[in-house]
Amino acid sequence: MGGGALIALLLALLAAGPRQHLGPPSPERARRVVTLAPSLAEVVLALDAGDRLVGVTRFDDDARVAKLPRIGGYNDPQPEAVLAVKPDLVLAEPAPANRGPVETVARLGVPIEAFPLSTVQDIEQAIEGIARLLGVADRGRAVNAAIERARTQARNASAGKPRIRTLLVFGLDPLVVAGRTGFAGELLEDAGGENAAGNLDKPFFRFSAEAAVRAAPEVIVLCGVDTPAGRAPVPGLEKTRTARLRSTALMHPGPRIPEALDDLAAALRP
Repeated sequence: MGGGALIALLLALLAAGPRQHLGPPSPERARRVVTLAPSLAEVVLALDAGDRLVGVTRFDDDARVAKLPRIGGYNDPQPEAVLAVKPDLVLAEPAPANRGPVETVARLGVPIEAFPLSTVQDIEQAIEGIARLLGVADRGRAVNAAIERARTQARNASAGKPRIRTLLVFGLDPLVVAGRTGFAGELLEDAGGENAAGNLDKPFFRFSAEAAVRAAPEVIVLCGVDTPAGRAPVPGLEKTRTARLRSTALMHPGPRIPEALDDLAAALRP
């Protein structure tokens, strides 16, 4: 996922509202599903319902959806492209930036279910809700149980060990870090990290280089961004250890939480 795509996702998460329904009633068992975020496609795949996906975003990089039609991005889904694949349900994230095109699709007669994905609780509620819409409620409960098992295992593995002051960096220009209240901050704590960005009550926020230096992190974890050529990721923290995540799991709030926890644990304690 490119830097622009990642920032678009973060902006959507920052502005996410409650679950919303738009358009006509959703079907009792959806058969043709369009997803407007990679995380939502991954939920459908985790529910063993990938054969019902008929359209995904240009940011989706899972090999299992490589041949599916692309219907736009997080904030700019194309109503014409959505209608062309004849969905009976569209899954979205609620955000002001995409509300116009999403409402257009709803007015044209396609049911929309929008799920926030800001926190782990949001993610699990989305998995449960989508599972019901697909008629596979038992599978949704199993996916959420696996997430909670992974969180328990991560907490147990880090119990009794010193917490590692960590800056989770999702953007470099501007510097964007994870706060404590979003899913990334929650998973960092599960993995044994201490959020060096402090207790600001936001899932993600801009952070100045000066504030980052004052935060004195022990490790900077780069999430979906690359180390700039010839300089440290954060000016003033040239001697601070830098780690990159092994996968994109932490950038996709969804059923890959167990993988994200493994990635974080490896980054904190190599």
